[in-house]
Amino acid sequence: MRAMDTLQYVDIIAKEGSIRKAADRLNITSTALNRRILGLEDELGYPLFERTSGGVRLNTAGELFVNFSRRQKSDYDRMKSQIADLAGIRRGHITIASTPEALRSFLPRQIAEYRKDHPGVTFTIQRQYGKAAEQSLEDLQADIAITFEPVQSTQFKVMASIRQQPQLVMSKNHPLVHKKTLRLRDCIGHPVILPSPENGVRQLIDASLLASPLPIAVIGETDSIDFLHYYLKEEMALSFQIPVGFSGDTDLMAIPLDTRDLKTGTLHIGQLRDRVLSVAAAKFLDQIMLVLETEFPDEANQSSA
Repeated sequence: MRAMDTLQYVDIIAKEGSIRKAADRLNITSTALNRRILGLEDELGYPLFERTSGGVRLNTAGELFVNFSRRQKSDYDRMKSQIADLAGIRRGHITIASTPEALRSFLPRQIAEYRKDHPGVTFTIQRQYGKAAEQSLEDLQADIAITFEPVQSTQFKVMASIRQQPQLVMSKNHPLVHKKTLRLRDCIGHPVILPSPENGVRQLIDASLLASPLPIAVIGETDSIDFLHYYLKEEMALSFQIPVGFSGDTDLMAIPLDTRDLKTGTLHIGQLRDRVLSVAAAKFLDQIMLVLETEFPDEANQSSA
């Protein structure tokens, strides 16, 4: 649809901050793209961009238009999915903003399982932490968000909450593997790799160490769960994880941390409040909620508030 193309063009120009860069991304000439935007501005009777020597940026009218265009695209995608569903052919596209822990094994398994019955559905997966994931929902850049931080936005409708007690992850040859639970002080004398500061687990660790400092030997930090898991096979080091992020690697062991040291956190699964999801996204959301409730029956709480 030509009208939808124009809506998309404005959004991409806004993200790129340059008509030339947006034209390169869209594989059209900058002259043609500029002509399309000028025609739209003429139709609206008001400019959408402030043009400077360094590029372009949205003015107030442009921000209103982009918000409108994102909602139009969201509605259009949902309508296409509903029509396809009526025809008995499950199609659509689902965008998920997710904390890194769910990307390790949980989401790959769930997407593969979903696509067995719905091969026409495609996915975009964005690795994002709490606040950024919530913003993606509000900007209509994501359909579903999975976070492991306290919910900040009133527009984030939590559909399910799963309590997750942080664990210490280590090689199965590590001297601490015989213990059923561990204290933070057990890390003393062992090299430790921390999750990055944006990570919800790291925030729990920092809060605990701020209250009760310990001489922990931190050798590095990373936001890559894969790096953490692979590194622990190379050195007798320790790292932190939550159950949903532990893949059950046969070379590693995950042991719960005592709640006296690290509080239990909560994994939140949700969507934008008052947004009607496409058929494909709604069905996938139902699937992951059911699986999490099954895998963590004592920690799950579903909500429609």
